[in-house]
Amino acid sequence: MRSRSELPATPGGHRRGDERGSVTAEFAAVVPAIVLLLACCLAGLQITGQQLRLQDAAADVSRSVARGGGGAQAALVGASVSVTQSGDLVCVRLSARSRSPAGTLLGLTLTASSCALGGGK
Repeated sequence: MRSRSELPATPGGHRRGDERGSVTAEFAAVVPAIVLLLACCLAGLQITGQQLRLQDAAADVSRSVARGGGGAQAALVGASVSVTQSGDLVCVRLSARSRSPAGTLLGLTLTASSCALGGGK
């Protein structure tokens, strides 16, 4: 096997088998993929966080409505409220459009529901 210095030169003066710059090209190809992966992970975290806030709000609103109060907490999260009552059980369903850029782009609507026992009215 010949050493690098023994390889014949190409017309541009470069030696065959010279791989200078290949690491830069590979790095340039991988960086956008890593950035896209991180952006997807962050978007998923934002959507998950909003879903958790919506679920907490649904639990609060169902307890409030079951005690005879209104659903004012749903306005804080910008959600639409649907209340159903079956016997002593009061169920609330909240729906809200995703506020994250990725969720808005995809047109995601998040929903959460919760039920509470009506306090003996």
